[in-house]
Amino acid sequence: MEEHSLENLELELAILYRRINSISSHNKLGPLDRSAYLLLHQITSHGSAGVKALADEFKLDISTVSRQAAALENKGYIYKIPNPKDGRAYSFQITKLGLKEYTESKQVRLVRVKKVLENWSNEELNLFAELLNKFNRSVLEKS
Repeated sequence: MEEHSLENLELELAILYRRINSISSHNKLGPLDRSAYLLLHQITSHGSAGVKALADEFKLDISTVSRQAAALENKGYIYKIPNPKDGRAYSFQITKLGLKEYTESKQVRLVRVKKVLENWSNEELNLFAELLNKFNRSVLEKS
């Protein structure tokens, strides 16, 4: 790998991170914060999930995911499904309200992304999404 390319990429990632944080702190990205949005996305996309599975997916501590899930449960966005084989274990399922909030948040986010990328071609969008997906997978594999 060329050092100059890595330096450029590192700088662009730092700028991206700062701009995303700036946008999300000044303009709410829908009714959900990032952690709530991602947890609800995971449950919506992959079905009910336990705390350990969610923690593994996001490379977070179980205690962090437990707190985030408890907040979602208190808001009525998810509910617990007991494990019939192990009374101590449970998984989370999304509620109608949770699905509504997730869908609204997703729409707000899509409008924002569409506005930022309105001058990009479909090829550029697809390539960027593909490379970002590859980057995110690499981060998971190396962490």
